[in-house]
Amino acid sequence: MRGINNLKGLHALRTMDSTKRRSIPRIQTSIYLDMYMLNTEKTRLLREDERLGARRYAIRKRLEEIEQEMNKLQEAETDESTVKARTNRILSKHPYIQKDGGKKEWKKIPLNY
Repeated sequence: MRGINNLKGLHALRTMDSTKRRSIPRIQTSIYLDMYMLNTEKTRLLREDERLGARRYAIRKRLEEIEQEMNKLQEAETDESTVKARTNRILSKHPYIQKDGGKKEWKKIPLNY
């Protein structure tokens, strides 16, 4: 069963009971009921705080993992661009490979025997 605290946007809504206002005066037996209700609310809030702490920890851990993955990808991209630059530099010095990636034709010299 869903309570008011489970509804989106209504978790911080203050009710008549939570503001401690009553339409009739308190009687002696209601003190025990109030203590029980406050203890129940305290227990619920402590459990919620633990869940939030665990969720916060999980979120932070995932953010760290994402940051590490991003760093690895950036390093790989940098390494790849460095390799491509070196390859292009080496290929540009090669006499039979053109800069546009195509191959040059071999120079043909007729040999007469």
